Amino acid sequence: MSQKSSSEATTILNLENTAIPLSRDDELLEALAACKDRLFAVIRDSREEVLLAALRNPSLDVQHLLALLKRRELGSIISAIYAGKHLVEAYAVKFALVAHPDTPSHIAQTLLPLLYIFDLLKLCQIPGVSADIRLAAERKIVQQIPTQPLGNKLTLARRGTAGILEALLRGGVQNVLEACLANPHLKEGSLHQFLASSHATAEAVSAVARNSRWRSRSNIRLSILRNPRTPLVWYTLFLPGLPDATVRDLLLSLRLTSAQKELVRQSRTLSRS
Repeated sequence: MSQKSSSEATTILNLENTAIPLSRDDELLEALAACKDRLFAVIRDSREEVLLAALRNPSLDVQHLLALLKRRELGSIISAIYAGKHLVEAYAVKFALVAHPDTPSHIAQTLLPLLYIFDLLKLCQIPGVSADIRLAAERKIVQQIPTQPLGNKLTLARRGTAGILEALLRGGVQNVLEACLANPHLKEGSLHQFLASSHATAEAVSAVARNSRWRSRSNIRLSILRNPRTPLVWYTLFLPGLPDATVRDLLLSLRLTSAQKELVRQSRTLSRS
């Protein structure tokens, strides 16, 4: 082969291996008509007009939408997906829209009631979910707690947020209470409030008093001692070593039973002898 022929062959080969850039119209046409596999590459484009065209592609399915909704800074694309009602028929797309940080609040709030309770719980825990959506999801869970089966309540007690735990404590289910006590999200203030309420039965108070995480906290011990339903055994265990001022406050309490106050008086007498 001559040098000239060799050079021409090399030029042709290079042209065949070089991708010719598509015009704007060609790119939009491709977005509208690409096959399923090619469409995944199209939705990686950052230009709004290309993505809006891709939403009108007949080959677009749930997997394409979920791949698209993993991206950030989608702007008006979110509203366009929601406006195309057929695009949000799939449950997974509804959840992805609510969880997306770019979704306008009014859209997320509209879709929120359609989600299952444990997906609502996920929204409370996913980084990037806005504070108002997280709070709305928590409230929705709290509203549903009374009608949930025991298994769901136990799962919520193990994984729930502080607000969910407060609601579960008020339910008065003993093993649910014990699961709440082991949840790191439970706040001391919430437990103090529960112990001061009418929801704290003798069994519930005893569960708190037995719990190694909570029984050593002085404020929780005082909350236990101020509850009129607290079994007397906890006075025997918790009264020794209390400051005189605290003992006097307990004696002045109008909530304690006569038997409880008698144990408080005895402890005061022993501390003076």
